[in-house]
Amino acid sequence: MNLKLNHFCLLLIFSVFIIVLAAGSAGADIYKYVDKDGVLHLTNVPTASNVKYTLVLKEKRVIFLSGLDIKKYDEMITRAAAKYNMDAALIKAVIKAESNFNHQAVSPVGAQGLMQLMPATANAMQVEDAFHPEKNIEGGVRYLSYLIRVYRGNLSLALAAYNAGEGAVSKYNNRIPPFRETQNYVRRVLSYYNKYNK
Repeated sequence: MNLKLNHFCLLLIFSVFIIVLAAGSAGADIYKYVDKDGVLHLTNVPTASNVKYTLVLKEKRVIFLSGLDIKKYDEMITRAAAKYNMDAALIKAVIKAESNFNHQAVSPVGAQGLMQLMPATANAMQVEDAFHPEKNIEGGVRYLSYLIRVYRGNLSLALAAYNAGEGAVSKYNNRIPPFRETQNYVRRVLSYYNKYNK
C-alpha cells in the first residue's frame, strides 16, 4: 500500500511540474505537506501558517527568452574584460549561464541582470542599476576578477564562489561545494567558455 502511495505521489508531483511548465510559468517552487488524515497537499504558494511545508521542487526563476542576440553586448563585454584583464569569452559564458543574455532576468533569491548580481554584490561593486547592461557587466566582471585572484587563478573555484558564495567554498575547504546546482553551473560555464573561445 505504501509503495503504491509513494508511486502515486511521485506521479502527482511530476504531473504538477508538467502543468506548471505547460502554463508558461517562468518558474515555480513546489511545496508539500501531509495533513493529519494523511492527505498529501501540493502548492506553489505555501500560505498556511500552522503546517510544515517541505520543498519538493525548486525552479530557477530566470526567464530564458528565445531569439536573443548573443552578440548584442559584445562591445561592452570586450571593454570590461580588457579593463580587468579578463577573457571576453569567459564573461560571455558566465552571462549565457546566468541570464541567457536577458538583462532583465531576476533569480528566486534576487540576483539581477545579465551577470545576476545580488544586491549586496552590486552595491560592493558600485553598480547603482543592476538592470543596466553595461553597469551590470562592469560589476560582474570586476567581481569575477576579484574571485579569480582570491582563488589564485583556479577558475572552477572562482565560478563556484560566484554561484554559491565565498562562504560555501570556504566551508568545504576550498573545494567546489557538493551542491548539484553549483556543480552543474561550473560545468555549464566551462562548456560555454570552451564554445565561445573557438
